Amino acid sequence: MNALARLGMVSDFPSENQTSVVTATVAEEQKDYWIERDGQRFAGMHLLVDLWGATNLSELDHIDRALREAAVIAGATILHSHFHHFTPNGGVSGVLVLAESHISIHTWPEKNFAAIDIFMCGDCNPHLGIPVLQAAFEPTRIDLDEQRRGSAGA
Repeated sequence: MNALARLGMVSDFPSENQTSVVTATVAEEQKDYWIERDGQRFAGMHLLVDLWGATNLSELDHIDRALREAAVIAGATILHSHFHHFTPNGGVSGVLVLAESHISIHTWPEKNFAAIDIFMCGDCNPHLGIPVLQAAFEPTRIDLDEQRRGSAGA
């Protein structure tokens, strides 16, 4: 953690966008979040989303709202969020921790580029969040890569 702090990546003070952790219930702890599709069993779907020609990439509140909406539309449960606004370029890095995994973002406003990871397990559909991100950031191009995580060990 100290190495990250020296790089300015960790603050001694929590972000005002940080929310509190929700404690899981016993039923949630016992639920099997693995997915079975097309005869394959795997841990979760991981989308790597690159937004090119994107806008609103330095607006922390806008980014927070967009990621939250994408999570809810996909059927995920938001447990915690944390975002950091970098200076001088205004980029943002942040994460929503989900009961079903996470959504993270890293933005480069000076390049009109954002890299977003959406990893979800269980009944969630991370693909449903893509139109939300498209509307929020208005990219001219979206590159999407999909990975089924944990398929070899299932």
